[in-house]
Order: sequence, then C-alpha cells, then structure tokens
Amino acid sequence: MRRVCAQCKAINRIPVRHLADTGKCGKCGAALPPHATPIEVTSATQFDEIVAAARVPVVVDFWATWCGPCRMVAPEVKKAAQNLAGKALVLKVDTDALGDLAQRYQVSSIPNFAVFSGGRLLRQRAGAIDHRQLEKWAVAPQ
Repeated sequence: MRRVCAQCKAINRIPVRHLADTGKCGKCGAALPPHATPIEVTSATQFDEIVAAARVPVVVDFWATWCGPCRMVAPEVKKAAQNLAGKALVLKVDTDALGDLAQRYQVSSIPNFAVFSGGRLLRQRAGAIDHRQLEKWAVAPQ
C-alpha cells in the first residue's frame, strides 16, 4: 500500500502488516500515522493479503453503489475508520465489482459487515449500523 507524507508529499510504500502502525517518511522522517480511512479493495488477492497480514482486526463493509442504505452508512464507516486508526483496519468491498468475495462470505443483503482477525472470519452481520456500534463490534473480544 502507498501513503503520501503530509509534510513532503513523498509516496511511501507501507507493508500491509504495518498499515495500523505509526511509521516515518523515508524521505523527510516525518511521522506517518496509522491508516485512518476505509481502504477500497480492488481485487480478491488484495483482500486476502490484507486480511491475512493485518496485525489488528479488519472490518469489512460489503456494499454496492446502487444501494441506498450503503450510501447512508458510508459516513459512519468513514468515522469508524478514523476512530479505529491503529486499532483496526476498515475495508470496503464493492459486491458488484467483487462478486466472488460476496459469494465466498455468503453476502446476500447489503450493507453487510464482517470482522476478521488472524486471517479468519470472527463475526458477520447485515444491516445498517452507526460508527459507535461498528467500533464496539470491531474490537469486541473473540
């Protein structure tokens, strides 16, 4: 994954296992904070890599552009990603573009949320949720 330094605008490559860590820019040494925005997944390979390598829980939002409730809950997902920075990663999976992932996790209604830890699915639920509920659900004990 790539992250742009806020100070010098250099592009830094961040290994997936370090997305939730604070790092430093390879060019200027400025702090690179943990990833704090939802990550738009573009392939099943990318999804599998992040879920397997992450050292923190991974919250997945299965959604679609045509889904009204998905669009309504998107700001809540964004807030959750900001509040969970360093404690969890948030992924967004477009079920139209990545139907194979939706099938793999038996997503039949959206929005649908899943939490992974250590590469395995811990919990999953369909329906809209606010950021506070999502944050609690994401870091709840296994």
